[in-house]
Amino acid sequence: MLLSSAPRGARLVRRLAADRLRAWGVAGTPCETARHVVAEPTANAAAHGRLPGRGFRLTLYVVGRTLRVEVTDTRGDRQPVLSEPDRAPVAESGRGLLLVDALADRWGVAEGRFPRKTVRAGLRVP
Repeated sequence: MLLSSAPRGARLVRRLAADRLRAWGVAGTPCETARHVVAEPTANAAAHGRLPGRGFRLTLYVVGRTLRVEVTDTRGDRQPVLSEPDRAPVAESGRGLLLVDALADRWGVAEGRFPRKTVRAGLRVP
């Protein structure tokens, strides 16, 4: 799926991903976990990976029992960093990659042909 790098595009891709997972028979807790793993990199792509006129791409596929999530945007110069969140109880950001790190079996970032980068995550599904 190729979508607009805007909050609306991030919301739409999360909904489409949930529909696809249900169509593949991924339901219940694994589906909710996968939705969280999809939500963070797509939100980051919309918020931090945007360039005017350029979108981001979500790719989902299953290999064996592993769901692969790949989100590609056009800001290869902005690499996501896993960091400690702001300890302030009112902080509204800074925890997303910590969720991905906790929920996914593995994740990482791959540089593509400039200016692209792809955030990848994998998690086991029934």
